[in-house]
Amino acid sequence: MRTEVGTNIEKAKHLLDNALIVAIPTETVYGLAANGRNCEAIAKIYTAKKRPLSNPLILHYKDAQSAFDDVLNVPENAKILATKFWPGPLTMLLEKKAIVPDEVTAGKPRVAIRVPAHETCHGLLKLLSYPIAAPSANLYGRISPTSADHVKEQLNNRISYILDGGNCSKGIESTIIGFEKDKILVYRLGSTTLEEITKATRTSVEMVKGSSQLEKTPETSGMVKHHYAPNTPMFSLDDLNKLDDLSNCGFIGFDSINSNFNTAHQFILSNNGDLDTAASELYRSFHVMDARKFERLYIEWLPEKGIGRAINDRIKRAIQKTKT
Repeated sequence: MRTEVGTNIEKAKHLLDNALIVAIPTETVYGLAANGRNCEAIAKIYTAKKRPLSNPLILHYKDAQSAFDDVLNVPENAKILATKFWPGPLTMLLEKKAIVPDEVTAGKPRVAIRVPAHETCHGLLKLLSYPIAAPSANLYGRISPTSADHVKEQLNNRISYILDGGNCSKGIESTIIGFEKDKILVYRLGSTTLEEITKATRTSVEMVKGSSQLEKTPETSGMVKHHYAPNTPMFSLDDLNKLDDLSNCGFIGFDSINSNFNTAHQFILSNNGDLDTAASELYRSFHVMDARKFERLYIEWLPEKGIGRAINDRIKRAIQKTKT
């Protein structure tokens, strides 16, 4: 199968209508899309990505009304957050109606829904009579793609079409939340910050702690421990032994050069220390530095606030692969 890259939304629609899968842009990362009502098409996502069937998908909709039509109950806080953040990088986990295939939710009773904020993606969704099921358009466990080139690096000859919508503006996946009585539960940190959610709802926000059981049968996307990883072994800067030979090692830093490494071997996420810029550059830095075939990569933690929490979450999951 030859993978074509283009900007033809009508072609993407035609392929999706015929139960094929297409890589599409969103504001967060590129997604691997299929007709969210078609079980045959959904199965192709799992095959192309080599994704475990136990790992649920996210459904993407053209608007909030369409999304809420697929769930049984919509809590008041869900309505508040939809008004505030949709279209945008926030995913809600709610009890599904029967129209949502079990293949989307891996047989679980709740479905993850969101309304993306990307012009090309929204234009495509408006043409479709169904939602799109779409995890990130990469091989399972590997670096998420924030450009059409990143998708082709990993899925070339595995999918027929990549709808090119330019570079993703956010660069970090959506935040995934659920609702429990008087709490909002966060299943995955992402581009919508905890501070923003708390301010909008005036409700306590609580992180869902991982477990070995959730690792095997996650409630939603982004809950596995090892993820987002380059092929090059990646370590925290905290693991650096200054006696090590760093001549063939790379460094990914937040806002400044590190004197322990060759200047030409460094990628700085934001020269002015802006966390949003750092988030948009994180996965690109992984792709760029991985391609340089260093012996090891080192990366520093970012400030644990705002979107910095989500960035650190991705770093932790990338270096976990090295530690196991």
